[in-house]
Amino acid sequence: MSEEIQVSEQATVAEENRLIQERRQKLQALRDAGVAYPNDFERKDLFGDLRAQYGEMSAEDLEAAQPKVAVSGRLMLKRIMGKASFATVRDFTGEMQYFVSKQEIGEEAYAHFKTFDLGDIVAAEGTLFRTRTGELSVRATTIRLMAKNIRPLPDKHKGLVDTEMCYRQRYVDLIMNEESRNRFLTRSKAIAEVRNFMLEHRFLEVETPMLHPIPGGANARPFITHHNALDMDMYLRIAPELYLKRLVVGGLERVFEINRNFRNEGVSVRHNPEFTMMEFYATYWTYRDQMDFTENLLRTVAQKAVGTGKLNYQGQVIDLDKPFDKLTPVEAIKKYAPGYTDEQLNDETFLRAELKRLGEEQLPHVGLGALQMALFEETAEHHLIQPTFIIDYPTEISPLARASDENAQITERFELFIGGRELGNGFSELNDPDDQAARFQAQADAKTNGDDEAMYFDADYIRALEYGLPPTAGCGIGIDRFIMLLTDAPTIRDVLLFPHMRPENGQCTTND
Repeated sequence: MSEEIQVSEQATVAEENRLIQERRQKLQALRDAGVAYPNDFERKDLFGDLRAQYGEMSAEDLEAAQPKVAVSGRLMLKRIMGKASFATVRDFTGEMQYFVSKQEIGEEAYAHFKTFDLGDIVAAEGTLFRTRTGELSVRATTIRLMAKNIRPLPDKHKGLVDTEMCYRQRYVDLIMNEESRNRFLTRSKAIAEVRNFMLEHRFLEVETPMLHPIPGGANARPFITHHNALDMDMYLRIAPELYLKRLVVGGLERVFEINRNFRNEGVSVRHNPEFTMMEFYATYWTYRDQMDFTENLLRTVAQKAVGTGKLNYQGQVIDLDKPFDKLTPVEAIKKYAPGYTDEQLNDETFLRAELKRLGEEQLPHVGLGALQMALFEETAEHHLIQPTFIIDYPTEISPLARASDENAQITERFELFIGGRELGNGFSELNDPDDQAARFQAQADAKTNGDDEAMYFDADYIRALEYGLPPTAGCGIGIDRFIMLLTDAPTIRDVLLFPHMRPENGQCTTND
């Protein structure tokens, strides 16, 4: 770090500490007067509602009606102008201007108002009117400080531009950045629309355990914890799949769960150790039914959450309105990495040599299907910008999917790719308990051979299948990645309110 930057940072910290000390002195005066942090104000109105109701009313009609309001929010801007001042205040529905005058609220209250700092929570009672410039405003007759902001906000014009601080101190990010606030409003709306869509199609929302005695439902490394009373290790859920299918066995023939999953893996622009998925299962559907349903679901939610199925994502237009493409892994390789022959793509020796040439990790204990998938991931996956179902996955890497009746080497499985990344995974469920037991055993053997992400053998799930699982298809959709598409977010951290971060090294600062 250069000496100039170090001196500048020290000056910034010193100034921030000075402002904090000044604000603490103001707070102490409030404590001494017995009026710090009151809790007796009744907010009756929200700014967004007031704009909806009175936004088109003329100044003359407002003056005649003089609608009385009781509002409160965070002070974002203050302009002191002698005997009258203006303040811009924000609640969770929007912003509105307060007009505060010595004549209306009295000399003592006005003097107190002038000591308010940006970021303070400020309540007011008064009437609505329009200023000379036509701005709908609150003419305050009383004004109160409800909560003191001790730490100064970042500069309003520069905003909060330190990306790491946005993630670590999301509360400041939400105060300062409208784009961030809107992104999480869209997330909430989209999840609500997902839930509505499922309920409209007669799915039952359920809750399954987050602590598992055996991790299952996906190939992933779990987090391990310990239950003291039972004196046993348990695992944070990597997927709800096996519990949801137990419910289908029990007669709940259409179920879904919007769930938090935990996987003890790396962090990247599309991976977070804790993430949200929606998994759903329906009897007497196949994986092709699930593909049709998933396509309709995403298209409908996009229309309702952001008003369009054509999404601008990182400089590209992704069209959810058009029918989604369907390709096998080999077809995708040949389409997006032309030059490979069918003979080469079905030759294990060639595939191993080609993957080595491409710098991929060697896979000593896998067969043809897994090698084809490795080459697909290396050469084709990042080209799948428009919605594409990759179908008919190899049986050896699909331990929970039903094998094709025509070709036992592949399963009735798909993964949905949009924007060059996986968004969903679904298949016709394997409901033969003996076949499932054999697949579990193969996974257990792989774990013994060093595959940390291979599945465990789940004897109780086999027992559930022995009671009879009807023909069923299921799917899991990555909610966080879908929200990334809807909000043009380049990284998953932008759509998680509190993404996981390394411990702080030193104090974070704002760009103020």
